[in-house]
Amino acid sequence: MSDFGDWFKTIPIITRYWFAGSIIFPLIGKLGLISPYHLVLSPELFFRKFQIWRPVTSTLYFPTGFVYLITLYYLYQYSSRLETGAFDGRPADYIFMLLFNWICVVIIGFIMNMPFLMISLVMSVLYVWAQINRDTIVSFWFGTRFKAWYLPWVILLFNYIIGGSLISELIGNLVGHLYFFLMFKYPMDLGGRAFLSTPQFLYRFFPNRRGGVSGFGVPPPSRRPAAQEQEGPARGRHNWGQGFRLGDD
Repeated sequence: MSDFGDWFKTIPIITRYWFAGSIIFPLIGKLGLISPYHLVLSPELFFRKFQIWRPVTSTLYFPTGFVYLITLYYLYQYSSRLETGAFDGRPADYIFMLLFNWICVVIIGFIMNMPFLMISLVMSVLYVWAQINRDTIVSFWFGTRFKAWYLPWVILLFNYIIGGSLISELIGNLVGHLYFFLMFKYPMDLGGRAFLSTPQFLYRFFPNRRGGVSGFGVPPPSRRPAAQEQEGPARGRHNWGQGFRLGDD
């Protein structure tokens, strides 16, 4: 337990709370302390009986199984890397990204009557990481290697093969693309207006820290020469956006 506690404390603070909630609520449902029926998203019960907790619990709760464990692994890996990479020292900006993606996922969940939102939110974060690190070479299972911007679609197909819904993964990718387009692509590459900005009250509650590895607002370019990128993550590794092998302990 001491080793687990030490490891748990190394997880970045925002990811740590999200990760913990994504373990606690499925465990509560598994043990029967609260019926899973009260944790899933239900538009009728939300609007007619004002069960306002459901958009939150449906994001943290998912039936335990292999798909759940894989999704939890993605949450830990990619949220940690975003929080300590592109958003390092800027917790308010990272929380705003999560809030924006979560609101979009909840709205789509209401429209499509989706009971579980965990996969969609995790995939939206994974998509943002993949876009910011799009030229990084990553390794997937069975030794396959490709650029990171393919990763969300490879995982979508992989999760579908192992029993995922496909729809949840696709919604996550679309929401992640919406955030990335509005925050980075449209205002910076296409010269459009900035539709998204972090509210000031978030900065008051979560002030910026000094010493971040990258400025927020411009996705940091790959720091590897092209030749090194093709050689994979074993060479030229840096603290931001490095490739890694999925499925390792």
